Amino acid sequence: MSANLFEQFRTNLQVANSAAISSSYRAITKRLNRDFWDIDSEEQHCLQVGSYGRHTAIRDVSDLDMVFELPQSVYDRVSSVNGNGPSQLLQEVRKSLKERYPTSDIRAAQQVVQVHFEKYRIEVLPAFKQADGRYRYGDANDGGSWDNYCNPRAEINALNTQNKTSNRNLKRVCKMLRAWKNKHGAPMSGMLIDTLVSRFFQENTSYNNQSYSSYPALTRDVFAFLGNLAEQDYWLAPGSRSRVQTKGKFQRKAKKAATKCQDALDAEKDTKKVKLWKEVFGRRFPSLQTDSATKAFVEASQSAKTEQFIEDLYPVDIQYSLDIECIVAYAGNEETRYRFMESVFPWLKIGRSLTFRIVNCNVPEPYEIFWKVRNVGAVAERRNMIRGHITRDTGRRQAIETTSFGGEHFVECYVIKDGICVARDLIDVPIEIT
Repeated sequence: MSANLFEQFRTNLQVANSAAISSSYRAITKRLNRDFWDIDSEEQHCLQVGSYGRHTAIRDVSDLDMVFELPQSVYDRVSSVNGNGPSQLLQEVRKSLKERYPTSDIRAAQQVVQVHFEKYRIEVLPAFKQADGRYRYGDANDGGSWDNYCNPRAEINALNTQNKTSNRNLKRVCKMLRAWKNKHGAPMSGMLIDTLVSRFFQENTSYNNQSYSSYPALTRDVFAFLGNLAEQDYWLAPGSRSRVQTKGKFQRKAKKAATKCQDALDAEKDTKKVKLWKEVFGRRFPSLQTDSATKAFVEASQSAKTEQFIEDLYPVDIQYSLDIECIVAYAGNEETRYRFMESVFPWLKIGRSLTFRIVNCNVPEPYEIFWKVRNVGAVAERRNMIRGHITRDTGRRQAIETTSFGGEHFVECYVIKDGICVARDLIDVPIEIT
């Protein structure tokens, strides 16, 4: 049973709009080749990089990357100009792409030119190939500089080699971790996930020849590995040994996922196992096959009619940290900040006032904030108070609720930037049943 579910999960994570993405890559490449190389090619001088280029991207991927190699003569020209040469180069690339996409939002940003499409954006890095295989590129910050290098081809080759050695398990795990980090708001870039999974398989070679039947234990051990990593500013990417910066703490959420995976391993019933894996990986993890009567009942349930999911409203690509807390008060007096006391007092009493507020958010402004309050349980269904709608923040960066009836509830917060959910956090709110 487990093997089939995890295999289906991998299928569910496949990029669904790859044809549209490939078409965009080709169109961008053709335009830049025309203007900078005087050729009419959709493929030459373009290297697809990032998660999509490493083949570790998942469904609804929103940030795509490419390196476009420019002639050395262009570098000789722009590096000798007075002023900010990298900025001038970005503007030249932007002007070229604006000819191809006159109505699109195209921005020059530090090292790249961003081309915004409806469901995704492609970041184009104009670069100059070096004799050692690296790419040299400009940075328009602080007056401009050219002392920047990357080696994405070495990273791609290293991961491809290790993926073969691991019976293709490496890239499958990379994709599953992306589903987890998007579900739980773990602030990890795609490159950081791929780097740390590479380290896991280097240190746990016993999984190299395993198949889908081992995935319940494999996922538990991967999350335990992540949870036990020391907090540090960067790791070294496979192949290139480039620094991969951290964007926030992910260890606590990884430890929680490891515990749930172990609970799934220990569960006797398949329904319980699947419930726990869904809590770890989200809605893309498949459900057990049910008969038509059960399916009809589920589709007609109150929760199916009322709950909204951020994945249905915006692409989700968690890139930043977000932490919310709950201030519990009674009769006007503050009692505690709930997140820090939940292990001591797991159940809240009825009649408390709850203020959920953001205590940490490193998303660059501007952005939008949304909240979801979800009530769970028989009392909520009987009172027709399931709720679950996603609502825009009123500008106070907080949501106020009361503990009016028992059950296992939760509150979730989302940060939307440029039409993408880039940060999220959730607090469980179990209220005492009287």
